[in-house]
Parts: sequence; C-alpha cells; structure tokens
Amino acid sequence: MGNQVLVTDELHEYMVAHGMPLDEIARELVEETHKLGGVSVMLTTADQAALLTTLTRLIAARRAVEIGTFTGFSALAISRGLPDDGELICLDVSDEWTSIGRRYWERAGVADKIDLRIGDAHESAAKLEGEFDLAFVDAEKPGYIDYFEQLVPRIRTNGLLLFDNTLAGGRVVGQHEQDPVDRKEFNAHIARDERVDVVILGIGDGLTLVRKR
Repeated sequence: MGNQVLVTDELHEYMVAHGMPLDEIARELVEETHKLGGVSVMLTTADQAALLTTLTRLIAARRAVEIGTFTGFSALAISRGLPDDGELICLDVSDEWTSIGRRYWERAGVADKIDLRIGDAHESAAKLEGEFDLAFVDAEKPGYIDYFEQLVPRIRTNGLLLFDNTLAGGRVVGQHEQDPVDRKEFNAHIARDERVDVVILGIGDGLTLVRKR
C-alpha cells in the first residue's frame, strides 16, 4: 500500500486555501451558520462544497436532488455547478434554517434553479418524478438506507449519489459507547449492492460517492 497522509488541521487549511475558494456570499453564509451555535456542526465543509460544484459540472448534471439542506450551503455549491436551465430539488423539514439559505441563493443568482420542498423528506422523496443526474444526502443517518433505495431507481446510468458523514468520526471501526450502528449498516448495505460502484472519501466526516451502473 502507498503512504497515507495524515490530514492535520494545518494541512486541511492548506488544501482548502489551494483549492476552489469560497466567494464573499459563501463565506458570509458560513459565518451566519456558525452563529447558530452547536447545530452548525451540520454545515458542509468548504472542501466538500468545492467538490460538490466540481462533480456537478464534471458529470454535466442538469437535474439534482438534495436531502437535508440545513442553511443552504451545499445547495448553493450544487446549484452553481448546474447550467442556467438546471434544477435542484431540495428536501428538508425546517423552514427556519432553509430560510437562511434562501437569502443567499437570491444573492448568488441561483434561486431560480432551486425548488425547496418543506416536509418529511422520506415522503417527499417517494413523490419525486423523472430522472436525476445527481443526489446529495446529508440528513438523519438512520434514514440513509431508505433514501438510498428511494434514489437509486431515479438516478440515471453513470449518475452520482453522495452521502455525507459516513465515517462517523472514525467510529465505524470497532465498538464504541455511542456506536454509529446506522452508518455501519448503511456502509455494509451499499457495499454489496450490485447496482452501484462505491468509493468512500476521507473528506469532512466521510463522503461516500456512489456511481449508478
């Protein structure tokens, strides 16, 4: 095996600084989200946001769906990767948090691409119509298997599904007092699914890329 680089906080800052930079709108959205306090841990990281935009462009996505929008940072990143006539459907339960995102989507000129649907995301996902190129899931972790099963039939061949927080701070290995059983079950579930190819990236708290065969 090749050498593995230990990504320290200092090295992570270097990687972000030498990648796709956050513009003023994205930075202000991050800052406002941090002011919410403890819940801000749900915020997508800057390097993940850059990757979302890049992957959206790379696969020439026109239709995307996001489950778990929070304050809209990841939605901003995905929508910026879509063409002018692209569409991102966002499913979330909170009108309060997503209302923050709406203001920044307007400022960034991407609001017309985003269709925000408030309600139970499992029910909303079951009502999705048509085919999608990309899906990003960053919602309640016990629901990941259901979201996966809902989305795979709706993703085109060679389309991408992305699932956040799949390494649970490294606790997917071994047994722990607060054991991430949901993540372990999800990771095992998709690893043996013959409809997809799976790669887990050590970015943020673990980002799983799933290619629809």
